[in-house]
Amino acid sequence: MSRTTSTHRSVKLIGLFTILAGVLMIVAGGATWVLVTTQLKAENITVAAVTPANPGRLAGKPVAGPFTAYAQADAINHHALDGANGRTYAQLGDDAKALKAKLTALGANKEDIAKDPGVIALAATRDSTMNGSFLRASLFTSVVAFGVAALVMGLGLLFMLIGFALRKVSTSDVVIYAQPRGDVGAGEPVGAEA
Repeated sequence: MSRTTSTHRSVKLIGLFTILAGVLMIVAGGATWVLVTTQLKAENITVAAVTPANPGRLAGKPVAGPFTAYAQADAINHHALDGANGRTYAQLGDDAKALKAKLTALGANKEDIAKDPGVIALAATRDSTMNGSFLRASLFTSVVAFGVAALVMGLGLLFMLIGFALRKVSTSDVVIYAQPRGDVGAGEPVGAEA
């Protein structure tokens, strides 16, 4: 019996490269997570209560991660819709157009329409709703950034595991069983029992 070791250098090198790529991905994902966290903390945002009766379980906590950012975006949405009587930014725009058309049909000129209390109120409500939409979009962007960072870190771990597996299989032991030629009987196949 003899034992030989076979090493596949290309597989070993690919395994090492995959491990290094995995480490780099984990570092990059972690750095992104930390960057987004520090930027959110620097804004000093506190999760608002959705309603006094049902504030939400994260109300009062600082926005510093994906769950608190999502909770704050949800609270902003609730308050924006509440302030606009359940109407969205686009719906408020339609309401303003309809009111202006109605005033025009009644004979009002552009100056009178601009001074109309209903038009002014709709414009103010629409501006407030627009700001809420922008804030929600910014918070959702941070939630997505957290998700991408977590994905990259998870893929980095997967790459590392694949790299270690490739390095493990790149070296194999080969065991060769052989009998000396003199022990083989005439006409007997190698390995046949006597």
